[in-house]
Amino acid sequence: MRRRSSTHLSRAVAQRTVPADIKQGAGMMKKQRVRRGLRVSAVLALGMAAASASAGAPPEWTAATAPFHVVDNVYYVGTEGLAAYLIVSPQGAILLDAPLASNAEQIERNIESLGVPLRDVRLLISSHAHADHVGAMAALKRDSGARYLASAGDRWALENGRNQGDNNYGVMPFAPIKVDEVVADGQKIRLGEVELTAHLTPGHSPGCTSWSMTVNDRGSARELMFLCSLTVAGNTLIGNRSYPAIADDFRASFAKLAAMHADIVLTGHPGTADVLERQARREDGDADAFVDAGLLSRLVSTSKADFEAALSEASAAEQKR
Repeated sequence: MRRRSSTHLSRAVAQRTVPADIKQGAGMMKKQRVRRGLRVSAVLALGMAAASASAGAPPEWTAATAPFHVVDNVYYVGTEGLAAYLIVSPQGAILLDAPLASNAEQIERNIESLGVPLRDVRLLISSHAHADHVGAMAALKRDSGARYLASAGDRWALENGRNQGDNNYGVMPFAPIKVDEVVADGQKIRLGEVELTAHLTPGHSPGCTSWSMTVNDRGSARELMFLCSLTVAGNTLIGNRSYPAIADDFRASFAKLAAMHADIVLTGHPGTADVLERQARREDGDADAFVDAGLLSRLVSTSKADFEAALSEASAAEQKR
């Protein structure tokens, strides 16, 4: 029997608002804490792309932050340092990413505090198969009963509960997640009025997936991109036995994304796109804080330059052997 969505969920979608207590909590978010989250963004980009809930993980990765409305039917329900996004419709909700196993209860509380019962989460999707983005996914799948959709490139890692590919940080395990449906490049997934398009952008992981959708921002249609990680982040670029095509995949993904457009970019590590800083700016009165049509291009350009530098360094090191 098909589950019926709750009245709370339908009302939240129709009004595109967050309950007053949630808005107040987000508005009281201290800028000092936001700046602290931004300071660790460099660390996030360089090293711990698959870190589990361990003593060595940045504290921001598990620090609670109030959920908040981003745009249209998109909400932030992650932590201070790791993102999770909820996309709602009268027919149910879609959750994108569930970072770190220790964050499972916190993410579930954030979802339900928006008036969305966990049972109304119908689909689970992710950016890539690293513990800091899917570590809580098995728990969310179990607790919600939702179906999980992911790319073929990351399926082995997801169902075996470990990152794939040679790197300098080792294996970062997470609870295995059964993939209910494999999504292909360009495939559209739908839940009620919500339509998301999968864009395979491998490199950071073999199945790294960026997702796009059109949102209604105060009467204007805007293109929103949930951008998968573009950083090298300790991956072996030359002689990667587990992922030999990594360098070619990175270059192909940079070329694909450089040709795409997005008015709003949201990332798995919020500091990469200044997600929490933009929320603070909006609370201070900047209604267009999340709108930045040049951000995708800047992120791709910077990431490509960092990749080429890392590849040159790896090549030089290889020649010295």
